[in-house]
Amino acid sequence: MALSTAPPRRRPALVAALCAAALAVTGLTGAAPAPEPAASAAALPYQDPSLPVPQRVDDLLARMSLDDKLGQMTQVEKEALVPQSDLATYRIGSVLSGGDSTVSPNNAQTWADTYDSLQRTALTTPLGIPMIYGIDAVHGHNAVRGATLFPHNIGLGATRDADLVRRVGRAVAEEVAGTGIDWSFAPCLCVVRNDRWGRTYESFGEKPELPTAMTSFITGMQGTTLGADPASVLTTAKHYLGDGGTTGGVDQGNTELSEAELRAVHLPPFAEAVRRGVGSVMLSYSSWNGVKSHGHKYLVTDVLKGELGFTGFVVSDWAGVDQLDGQSGFTGAEIATAVNAGVDMVMVPHDYTRFLTLLRGEVNAGRVPMARVNDANRRILTKKFELGLFERPLTDRAYTSTVGSAAHRTLARQAVRESQVLLKNDGGLLPLAKSAKVFVAGKNADDIGNQSGGWTVGWQGRSGAVTEGTTILQGIRAAVTDPSRVTYDRYGNGIDGSYSAAVAVVGETPYAEGRGDRPGTMGLDQEDLSTLARLKASGVPVAVVLVSGRPLDIATQLPDWRALLAAWLPGTEGAGVADVLFGDHAPTGKLPVSWMRSASQQPVNDGDGKSPLFPYGYGLTYDGTPDPDPDPDPDPEPVGGCTADFRLVNSWPGGYQAEVTVKNTGTSPVSGWTVDWDLGGATITNLWNGVLTVAGGRATVRNTASNGALSPGATTSFGFTGGGTPGTPTPRCATG
Repeated sequence: MALSTAPPRRRPALVAALCAAALAVTGLTGAAPAPEPAASAAALPYQDPSLPVPQRVDDLLARMSLDDKLGQMTQVEKEALVPQSDLATYRIGSVLSGGDSTVSPNNAQTWADTYDSLQRTALTTPLGIPMIYGIDAVHGHNAVRGATLFPHNIGLGATRDADLVRRVGRAVAEEVAGTGIDWSFAPCLCVVRNDRWGRTYESFGEKPELPTAMTSFITGMQGTTLGADPASVLTTAKHYLGDGGTTGGVDQGNTELSEAELRAVHLPPFAEAVRRGVGSVMLSYSSWNGVKSHGHKYLVTDVLKGELGFTGFVVSDWAGVDQLDGQSGFTGAEIATAVNAGVDMVMVPHDYTRFLTLLRGEVNAGRVPMARVNDANRRILTKKFELGLFERPLTDRAYTSTVGSAAHRTLARQAVRESQVLLKNDGGLLPLAKSAKVFVAGKNADDIGNQSGGWTVGWQGRSGAVTEGTTILQGIRAAVTDPSRVTYDRYGNGIDGSYSAAVAVVGETPYAEGRGDRPGTMGLDQEDLSTLARLKASGVPVAVVLVSGRPLDIATQLPDWRALLAAWLPGTEGAGVADVLFGDHAPTGKLPVSWMRSASQQPVNDGDGKSPLFPYGYGLTYDGTPDPDPDPDPDPEPVGGCTADFRLVNSWPGGYQAEVTVKNTGTSPVSGWTVDWDLGGATITNLWNGVLTVAGGRATVRNTASNGALSPGATTSFGFTGGGTPGTPTPRCATG
C-alpha cells in the first residue's frame, strides 16, 4: 500500500475522550493531580503536537509524580498483568509479549484488538501517557500465525544486499504496525565468532562489516525519521555488547577480549545503528571479562551514551537485571546497579509490584539519584512522542491486512533465493531440468516449522504446520513442468535408478538460545544420515539442501554428494529455494561465516589462520566457479566528487579508533569511492565497512559492495582501529 494513501496509524479523536475518562481514576500516593476537563487539557503543552518534542517532554516531566516516573521505567509481560487494570494503577509504561506469549485466536485482528484494549487502559491514568508495546519480530512478525516470515539474519547476511534488508525491515514494520505494536526487539547486531552458539542464526555474519551494513534494517523499520511514517516501528539494536564472542560459544557466557578487540569486532554495528538513529538498545545477558553487561556502567553510559552519542533508551533483556547477583529474585542492590549503569527501562517481566517497591526504595534512599530517573524518563518519553503515540495511540487497521500479504511474501521469496549459497556442484548437477524425474527426501523438505526455525509462533519454534506458507517440497512441485514426476518420501524409501536426481532436504530442527548451544558434535542427526545412505545406495546423483541456522559438520559426507546448497532458515517462502534449484535464478549468496572442517575446529573465522572447509565469502554460481572476491568492489564510471572527513573516536595508550565519513558532493549518483591518506607512522589493525590496502605508508580504502552507491548529498562511513598515534590526517576522496 502506498504510504501517501494510508490513513494515520492511530486515531487521535480517542485521546480526548480517554483523558476525560481519566478524571475518575484515583492516583497512587503522591500522584500528580488529575488534569482539567478535556477541553482545557488539550491545551497543556505536552499534549500539543505543534510544539518541539523536547519542550513537550519537559512539560510532561514537570507534571509527573515519582510513581509515574518509575512506572515508565517498567516493562511487564502481557500475561503477567492480572488484573489488566494494574497497567494504569501502577503507571506501567511498557508491555511486551515474550517468545511464547500469544493471543487466541492467533491472528492479526486479535493481536490488534488486544493491543487496543491495553492501550485504552494505559490512557486512563491522570496524565494519559500511552504505553509502548514491545515484541521479538526478529524474522518477520513471527509471533503471529499467518505473518510473512523472512530468512533469519544469517541468511540475510548471505545475500550481501543491504537495500534488500532495508525493504525487509519496511515490510516487517507494516505487519507489526498492523497489529498495533510499536516496538520490535530487532535487529540482532551480534558478530558471531563461534558457531556452537545457539543464536548463530540471529547474526548477519562473523565479520563486523557485515552486520554493520545490515543496519539498513533499522532504516526500513523506523523510516528515515522515527514516527514520520504511519508504519514507523521503533527498533532495538541487540545485544550490547559482545554476546557473539563468548568463550566456547556459550549462551549468556563470558566474552574474554581486550578492549581493543571488543571495539574492533563487536562495537562497529552498534556505532552504525546509533548513526542511523536506532530508538533503543537491549543489553546482553553475557559478560565482558567477568562483568555482566547489565551492570557495566563503562560500556553502557560512557561508551554507548557518551562516546557514541546514543540518545534513545536502554532496555534490559528478559529478567536480565535479576541475574546480576547470581541468585533468583530481584534485590534493591541489583536494581540500583543496573539503573545507575544506564538501564532506562527494565524488562521485569513478571513481579512488577515487587520491582516497583524495590526501585522506589532505592530512589528514596538516594542510591538511585533522581537525575538518573529523570534521564531515563526523558529518553523513553522522547521516543513515545516521536512515534506519535500521544496523538495516535490505537492500531491503524489499514495495515492489518498487510500481515502475510502477497507483496510481502513476494519480497520474502526474493530474500530466500538471494540467500542460497551454492557450495558444491560437481558436474553441473544444478540447476535441475524442470522436466527431470526427481526424488525428494528429508525431514525438512515438507515442514514449514523446520524451515522457519526458532522464534516462529513460539520462542523455540517447533516442527510441523505451525504457520502458513510454502514448504520447499511445495516450491519444487510448483517449479517443475509435471508435478507427477516429483516423488517424495521423507526417509528416502522407494528410490530407484530411474530418477535423474535426488534432492535431500536435511539439517537442523528448530531451537533458540540456550537449547540451541552445541558444545559437542555439530553434525547431521541419525535420521538424516540414514536417509542420505538410502539415496546414495540407489546410485542416483544427490543434491543436498541444508536447512540450518549455522554451518554443520558435513565434511565426512560431502564426497557422497554431487551438489550442496546452504539454504539456512528460509522462513515461510520455500519456493525461493526451488527458484535456485531449477535455475529460475542463479545462486548469488556468499557465506556470511566460515564453514568448519570439523566441530573440533571451532571457533573458525576469517583471518585467524585456520583453513576452513569453505572460507568466509565463498559461493558458487552456475558457471561452476567461485567468486574470486567474496566482496567485489564495483568498477563504476567516475562521476561527481566526494569528500572524506576523519574523526578520532577514541584513543588509549598505544592505540586508537577512528571513523571516516564519505559524502557525495556531486550532482549525480556514484557507485563507488576511494579514500586514501598518509598514515604518518601509525598502523591499522582492523577496518570495517571498507576494503583496505596499505602501501608506501599510505592507507587506501575502497567501498564494499553494500556501501558504494551514494546519491547526491548522501554519506556513508567506515571505521577502524589502529596502533600508534593517528595525528590529524586529511584524507583524499575520489569516486570511481
